[in-house]
Amino acid sequence: MLKLHFAPNSRASRSLWLLEELGLDYELNRMDFHPKDLKSDEHRSRHPLGRVPVLEDGDVSIFESGAIAEYILERHKNGGLKPAVDDPAFPEYLQWFHYCEGMVMPPVNTIVVHTLLLPPDRQDATVREQAQRLLAKAWAPVEEAMAGRDYIIGDFSAADTMLGHACIMSKRLGIVTDEVFPNLSAYADRLLARPACAKAFAA
Repeated sequence: MLKLHFAPNSRASRSLWLLEELGLDYELNRMDFHPKDLKSDEHRSRHPLGRVPVLEDGDVSIFESGAIAEYILERHKNGGLKPAVDDPAFPEYLQWFHYCEGMVMPPVNTIVVHTLLLPPDRQDATVREQAQRLLAKAWAPVEEAMAGRDYIIGDFSAADTMLGHACIMSKRLGIVTDEVFPNLSAYADRLLARPACAKAFAA
């Protein structure tokens, strides 16, 4: 059985969400998002930096949420959630699947660090505000692409578990708003209405 090493309020929610969407059986090792769990010797044996998610599948152990998603889809896809290689939607699927880590999550990480993780005396408002501007710029083309669509390539796909997770986080950080990004705000709400997504974020 698949085993997912998970901590709340992390990218591991993407992996849990995908497992739920596909209806796959799995075991969940829920850890606190705290060094006592993540930086333990036991967990560092799974991930050298003490991060989540980590997926175990028999003798296979793999980390990085995007890699985990691709692994699950190829070896346990149970019906898909990705277009076929010759499908006209496949290039766009790949683009948005990887866009979240390339363009969206770097400024999200900076905002989280300078809002939640660092003590107030070490937070840098200038750095945070610059990251907020970069994040808004990164979301602008996605807002345009979402016009008239329920999901990022039309039908729900694994790209939504990647990019949609980042969108939900950005809405919680106050960057994606009804006023500035109405398509993305509605998209985040639509995703959270999916039982698999709600379960992943509530875990």
